[in-house]
Amino acid sequence: MDNYFRMKELVEQLNKYAALYYDEDAPSVSDAEYDALYDELLALEASEGYSLKNSPTHRVGGNVQKKFEQSAHLLRLYSLDKCRSEEELGEWYSKVAKATGRNPVLSAEYKFDGLTLNILYENGRIIKAATRGDGVVGEVVTAQVKTIKKLPQKISYTGRIEIQGEGIMRLSALEKYNSTASEPLKNARNGAAGAIRNLDPAVTAERNLSFMAYNIGYSDRHFASQEEMHAFLKDEGFETESDFTLVPDAEGAFAFAERVDGIRSSLDFLIDGVVFKVNDTALREEIGYTDKFPKWAMAYKFKADEMTTVLKDVVWQVSRSSKLNPLAVLEPVDIGGVTVKRATLNNYGDILKKKVRIGDRVFIRRSNDVIPEITGVAQEAEDAKNVEKPTVCPACGAPVREAGAFLYCTGEHCAPQVISALDHFASKDAMDIEGFSEKTAEQFYNELGVKTPVDLMSLSVEDIVNLDRFGDKKADNLIKSIDKAKHTTPDRLLFALGIDGIGKKTAKDLMKRFRALDALSAASREELLSVDGIGDVLADNIIAFFADAENRALLDALFACGVTMEEEARKEGAFSGMRVVLTGSLPTYKRGEATRLIEENGGEVAASVSKTVDLVIAGSDAGSKLDKAQKLGIRIIDEAEFKKIIGAE
Repeated sequence: MDNYFRMKELVEQLNKYAALYYDEDAPSVSDAEYDALYDELLALEASEGYSLKNSPTHRVGGNVQKKFEQSAHLLRLYSLDKCRSEEELGEWYSKVAKATGRNPVLSAEYKFDGLTLNILYENGRIIKAATRGDGVVGEVVTAQVKTIKKLPQKISYTGRIEIQGEGIMRLSALEKYNSTASEPLKNARNGAAGAIRNLDPAVTAERNLSFMAYNIGYSDRHFASQEEMHAFLKDEGFETESDFTLVPDAEGAFAFAERVDGIRSSLDFLIDGVVFKVNDTALREEIGYTDKFPKWAMAYKFKADEMTTVLKDVVWQVSRSSKLNPLAVLEPVDIGGVTVKRATLNNYGDILKKKVRIGDRVFIRRSNDVIPEITGVAQEAEDAKNVEKPTVCPACGAPVREAGAFLYCTGEHCAPQVISALDHFASKDAMDIEGFSEKTAEQFYNELGVKTPVDLMSLSVEDIVNLDRFGDKKADNLIKSIDKAKHTTPDRLLFALGIDGIGKKTAKDLMKRFRALDALSAASREELLSVDGIGDVLADNIIAFFADAENRALLDALFACGVTMEEEARKEGAFSGMRVVLTGSLPTYKRGEATRLIEENGGEVAASVSKTVDLVIAGSDAGSKLDKAQKLGIRIIDEAEFKKIIGAE
């Protein structure tokens, strides 16, 4: 009886979540949390040998909304069965092999996180576009779907054919939309689904959606394999998954899944797994279907990168640039095997936009090593409290200055920002003072009154040898490290100065253009804007920094205490004298590694495509940079050719 009541509770809960997700495009839990409850219900139904009439395990997709015209699909759209481990993937493949009496080749592709669409073409033109709905009947959204810019309005095939795929919102489109939206979208999936299932096509158009085609439903033409379908879709001009491939068995399938999981954070769209299908369509007929799934297909789901949890508090931290940054304190939650207790909220304007309150249940997204971020409110709490905007610095009590969406401490020697600035100055990519940490910066600030980089670079062994945690050897090693760091390069010193917006790459780009700090300090706004990656705000920051008398005095004092700069010798190699742009995902190299190889071979990596660029290295999902390079006639190569150039093959 206990199991019955738990099943009833799970059915009610899951149906409520599904209605919010499918019918209102307003999810209140993450996919991972929904899946965990769904799997629990499946297990209970299997153990008890029955299921309730309204169980979501009987349903494909959501209900069809009455506000839209309804339309029956020519061929039913199924859901996909799912697995989460190498063992489960192997078990599925063994069943498939047993059913066919052979080891079938599988197609492998991304599992997009958007809204499933079914588009009917006749005589080469779009007749109708519909959502998946319940798999048999969907909502007609033809006008909305026609706003998708890269969707072919006309194809060469003149027969009757249903093109299936995912309506998605690219992450770059989401970022651009949210930068001006009065109410930001929680995530790209919600942005795509809400746009397509909106009665006003103008709303759809504003979100700049994409359609990724991956399957063919009904067709007058016979397709012998998934590979043939993919080639047809690509030839007809549909955007398709560029990482599509064939794998020979379960081992090859898992290797594909592992590789894609490693690069998914670099993609410009959300995927929550990969999909494997028996490639041969004749074999599919032998294997068959369940009421809900094709037995010949499997979705391998990645570990969750989004969950929900309760926002317990918001604390304000002072950065090295005096900016007050809100930090969310969370009820601990496991995301992809990592316990998350803190998340970023960007600024006070972000808090207001997302309507976040203390006590609410919020969506948390974590991608690889990126700091977790609150993307929106999942469920509002009745007793939730508004986040108060600080009027004084939480560290030193000085008045807060407001500039746009940001808050700044006006205190001259606020401890957190001084300590953070010292730690940044000494960091590996800046002055590279080995043995110096934020903890050391705090100790030197409190016990020695070290407040500026000049104070740090002027220390002697005698100053620190008697401090706690120091002795003769440690003190001597640190001072030697400081002395070594005094002989640096212009880009390292520029990065160390902590000018707001200048990272290590921007510092390198600026020094490649201006060669010396003196030349940079004298540069006009127009000259600064001519450097890749430098916009109006950063140009103004650089001009303001060098115009400030205290900053000029700081540089003079650093040089007076022995800091010298020597430009790094230019490396010679296959890319000598070339400006190179990397775009898309390379199969083997991560972006940082590819950048290092280009620079080691004498090249310069540029952030954007322009007439001054000599070469573009394009991986999968290259996007607008590739389009621009093609228009400008710039040479384009893939990873295979890149490897040949650097002698890696």
